[in-house]
Amino acid sequence: MVPSHSRIKLFENRWLEKLTVISIPGFLALWSVALPVIGWRAWLATAGAQGAPDMLAAGTACLAGVVLWTLTEYALHRFLFHWDPASAMMEQFVFVMHGNHHDMPNDPLRNLMPPIVSLPVAAVIWAVVVGLAGPVGNWLFLGWISGYVAYDLVHYACHQWPMKGRMARLLKTHHMRHHHLDEEGNYAITGMMWDRLFGTRIARERRA
Repeated sequence: MVPSHSRIKLFENRWLEKLTVISIPGFLALWSVALPVIGWRAWLATAGAQGAPDMLAAGTACLAGVVLWTLTEYALHRFLFHWDPASAMMEQFVFVMHGNHHDMPNDPLRNLMPPIVSLPVAAVIWAVVVGLAGPVGNWLFLGWISGYVAYDLVHYACHQWPMKGRMARLLKTHHMRHHHLDEEGNYAITGMMWDRLFGTRIARERRA
């Protein structure tokens, strides 16, 4: 655990500062409640005369949401979190959002997105998706937000756990190359295919 006195301080206000961190137990407690609630809402919104939704349509929408999340993850990391803005104010914004993670990558309380960011953003995305896709959009969002939770847990594991097993080691190696070889590559955490597709995969011999 990184001592609080050595943690990068993002805000002078101590209450606001507390909102920028979250522990793994807190993260698990939050999403173990939120995901079933979202799933139940999706079920109710699409239940037909039989009292159950079309599970093929629901499952397809859910899977599409997971895939959409992996692309969202890649785009956010590449174009927002590593944005190089011209103004000092926007530079500070990028540092608060992600730059501090590169300065102290193994701080366990900042390896997960805090609820002050994730919950409002999720609520807006949910409303937009349902507004565009109708009731089935609830299933699309459930897949998307489940992908987000899986991503954040994988990211936490890459920094905090040994990650044993072939796939686990592959995920960790992929992300550690982003931190230790070249920050302008390996933007994906869970959707590594996007780095290959968009030409941002860091080869073993590549150096910063």
